Amino acid sequence: MKEAKAEAEMSIISMLPAECISHIVSCTTPLDACRSSLVSSLFRIAADSDIVWERFLPQDYKEIISTSLNSLSKKDLYFHLCNHPIIIGNGNMQSGKKCYMVGARGLSVIWGDTPGYWRWISLPESRFSQVAKLNYVWWLDIKGYIETKNLSPRTTYAAYFVYQLSSQHNLGTAATPVTLRVAYEHSAVAVEHSVILDPVNYEGTAPPHARYRGDGWFEIEMGEFVTEEDNATVVCSLMETSNYNCKTGLIVEGIELRPKE
Repeated sequence: MKEAKAEAEMSIISMLPAECISHIVSCTTPLDACRSSLVSSLFRIAADSDIVWERFLPQDYKEIISTSLNSLSKKDLYFHLCNHPIIIGNGNMQSGKKCYMVGARGLSVIWGDTPGYWRWISLPESRFSQVAKLNYVWWLDIKGYIETKNLSPRTTYAAYFVYQLSSQHNLGTAATPVTLRVAYEHSAVAVEHSVILDPVNYEGTAPPHARYRGDGWFEIEMGEFVTEEDNATVVCSLMETSNYNCKTGLIVEGIELRPKE
């Protein structure tokens, strides 16, 4: 009975023009579009059309890609960008969505312009010309302000604090956490939690939050948010203002935003 009903529904759908089917498929996901192309030759034509895959590309993709990519179909362009991310200023494209990174120079770092507290140095493993190295402070207060117009719309993003620790680092005690917070500016709703930055604490175990990226840097997820507004500001912050122990040896590359898997 169910099989007969499914066949009847498929027969009705097959009577629709390919363009209508394309519009329907464009309201799904890239994975669903690929699955739809296996249904029949009509669905393959509809699911592979530019109508579908242009919907999955960033709205401003024409301003980002080079002219050499204009000859590709929208489907081929989508998968090309998945496999060959394009650097866009401080960001890039991944899986059809934009990634973005604010370098240390673009962050608000308390006492960051005071040479006695922070130094600006160059490291060969950094994508930025300068990173911030902590000489010593008693308080940590680092904030990044990201405008959602630089990100893909209607997308869940995670923010990551990207850093190193020098061989002579000291961030207080092994159990001293920092508070990470992600929220829209002026919003009372925020994602907030505490973590330990030292990837190997004095007991010799790695905290679950820190991850080695493989490019010379560690990262810790700060929180996530959804880009529901076209022109808003998200504030990502790292703070430790309750422990007055001297802190030293933290090296900050920046804050990176990536679409959640």
